[in-house]
Amino acid sequence: MTSMNEETQDQNEMQQEDIQNEAPEVEIPTEEGEDFEAKYNEMNDRFLRLYSEFENFRRRTAKERIELLTNSKGEALKDLIPVIDDFDRAVQNNEWVEDANTLRDAFNLIHHKFVNLLKHEGISAMETKVGDEFDTDKHEAITQIPAPEPALKGKIVDIVEKGYTLNDKVLRYAKVVTGS
Repeated sequence: MTSMNEETQDQNEMQQEDIQNEAPEVEIPTEEGEDFEAKYNEMNDRFLRLYSEFENFRRRTAKERIELLTNSKGEALKDLIPVIDDFDRAVQNNEWVEDANTLRDAFNLIHHKFVNLLKHEGISAMETKVGDEFDTDKHEAITQIPAPEPALKGKIVDIVEKGYTLNDKVLRYAKVVTGS
């Protein structure tokens, strides 16, 4: 046991000697006329300038990132303003419109405009139907009820709220009722 330790110790010492022999020698000036303090100050100055530039860059990019998020949110919400205007007009006209079909058509147009706006922003409704398999990656079960049919056990019996995705990433899970 001790012989193996001695061997590995000898090998380590030999490797260290090899490394020391291969390492380039650094020339340290010993002339008394050389101004070491000036070199130190120059290197320190370069370091401080570089550090300051990096800190400024970090602050600037953080500020730009915050502005980008704020502005992008504003751009998306700005597109909602015409939909709100349409709702305002529909509510005002609702007071004197007597034909329910006209009112229904108006709200269907606003709904269609709103859905198209969401699609343009990358938001789409998930396709969930009664009888689909319950999938935890897309659905959130809010309750279980006895299945009305044996074929609906473990499947979706009712959809309480639609689920939505943003560029194929789940934005909101569909709230469903499952059969047990």
